[in-house]
Amino acid sequence: MDKKKSGKISKKRKMALGKGLEALIPGGEALKEQDEKKYFMCDIDLIHPNRYQPRQTFSEDDLEELSHSIKKQGVIQPLIVRENRYGYELITGERRLRASKMAGLKKIPVIVKEVSDSNLLEMALVENIQRANLNPIEESDAYYRLMEDFGLTQEEISDRVGKSRSSVANYLRLRHLSEEVRLSIMDGAISMGHAKALMGADNSRQLTQAWQKIIAKKLSVREAEKLISRLKKANEKPEKPEPDSGDIYLASVAERLSRRFGTKVNIKRRGKKGKVEIEFYNDDDLDRLLGLLGTDD
Repeated sequence: MDKKKSGKISKKRKMALGKGLEALIPGGEALKEQDEKKYFMCDIDLIHPNRYQPRQTFSEDDLEELSHSIKKQGVIQPLIVRENRYGYELITGERRLRASKMAGLKKIPVIVKEVSDSNLLEMALVENIQRANLNPIEESDAYYRLMEDFGLTQEEISDRVGKSRSSVANYLRLRHLSEEVRLSIMDGAISMGHAKALMGADNSRQLTQAWQKIIAKKLSVREAEKLISRLKKANEKPEKPEPDSGDIYLASVAERLSRRFGTKVNIKRRGKKGKVEIEFYNDDDLDRLLGLLGTDD
């Protein structure tokens, strides 16, 4: 295969990922005559959930609406499944499966495919991403599973789901947030933009402080970014000024006195005035210093 053909295939693959379900189901949205041989009406009780389903939350209102549509028009687009010893395992189409059960259907159109475990998660992930069904935490956890369970790199994940590597990396960073912050993202209280701003905090205490203000004041992403910037600046320690010749001289005098008295000596100066501090550690040490200073008589 020459480079031109290889490049075309690679380009087509990326375009297919971008089309979401069209990459998984040839023919688009409706069941066309040319696809009739590719699907069959399956007993709905033989279809089991996708164990790698990245989506954890489903809107009851959306399911009710889809169920109502299915009662009127039937299932327009078949589910994709793979065979297992219990019947069939769902690959994509969990909303349609749930809504079909709500609608009271006994059979549902399915297309059977041979798919590996890693591709099972990948296909479910692509479907949900392209439909914008996943919240950021679900997407983050799915990417993590692709890395941990199937050994994919961030680069490979970005290629397969059609997102930039930096975007995948940002989603994976969400796993380092506290559980309470992650829950607020899942609930929609804060967005992915807010989360990215929070991840710019210097430490967990600063992050929590910013998160609480964002929730309480319902700050926009831009306002959250400014808040983080202010907190970081407030946390910065002022740089110590470079010592001048006078400071260097007093430091050398303090060091000589420390050696002479065998204890720590500090010289503090304010303008032309100042004071010398000589430390002692007990009564005997004080008596020793007084003797050295000639004040013991």
